Amino acid sequence: MMIIFDQIKSSGFLTPSTLQGAVLYGVVFTVLAWFFGRLLRVTVERALAHDTRDRFDRMAVKFLAKLLRYGVYVFAVVAYAHFVPSLSGLGTASLTSISVITVIVGLAAQNTLGNLVAGLSLLLYRPFKLGDRLQVMVPGGVETGVVENLTLGYTLLKMDDNRCIVVPNSLMASQTAINMTGKDPRVICSVPISISYGSDIDKARGILLELAGKHPKAKEIAGCPVTQLGNSGLVLSLDVWCADAFTAIALRCDLLEQATKRFAVDGIGIPIPQTMVTLKEQPLFHNKN
Repeated sequence: MMIIFDQIKSSGFLTPSTLQGAVLYGVVFTVLAWFFGRLLRVTVERALAHDTRDRFDRMAVKFLAKLLRYGVYVFAVVAYAHFVPSLSGLGTASLTSISVITVIVGLAAQNTLGNLVAGLSLLLYRPFKLGDRLQVMVPGGVETGVVENLTLGYTLLKMDDNRCIVVPNSLMASQTAINMTGKDPRVICSVPISISYGSDIDKARGILLELAGKHPKAKEIAGCPVTQLGNSGLVLSLDVWCADAFTAIALRCDLLEQATKRFAVDGIGIPIPQTMVTLKEQPLFHNKN
């Protein structure tokens, strides 16, 4: 065994100054970095799987775990550069000129670094957590979804129709978002229903209050005032407290359908926009004399 070890040592495989040794230690550092990165990920996943009482902030743990994994790879590269004599100068220069490198990288990747810093601020102030339901502004308009993940650069929101919206952390930290999942998740479901001017307002209001009172998803009725006078009718706004924002969507659809059917039976008119066009006869030819 000693003879084999001496032969390997004499061949230069264990000497980092030789090409063979540099390649060998490069493989070793790569394997170690991969091993510790995977060990960190597996440890975090098992810890979160066994956390049945939600003692850990899952969003913070996942975010920091990813940041530490990247830190392991960076440390492996810097350590390898110091270990190999031909690269030691590069390692020392990378540490001594860190301010210059930071300026160059910052100018070249402003958006990436901005998203990383914004992700850290979201993690620090914690305006939302995994599983919260948010209403945000995206290029397509206002969207509502559940926070599925917070990465180093982006926040992932899952919509009700199974779409996934990717929002940059910098935009997520700078815009006004509505968190619909707070300590009290109850929301008011506002159902605007139009009736014609010739209909009985009190009768229509009574029907709406009756429908809301019988609905199993309605917790409490807040009121049913007249909120708008339109060109062809008026609008009654039925306001009902419900358990959460997701329940409010289903409740609104049910009440609209039930109210339309009841109004047709009880003779409550639904306003239909009408346009009156008046035609005035004009002579085809004008006599100039």
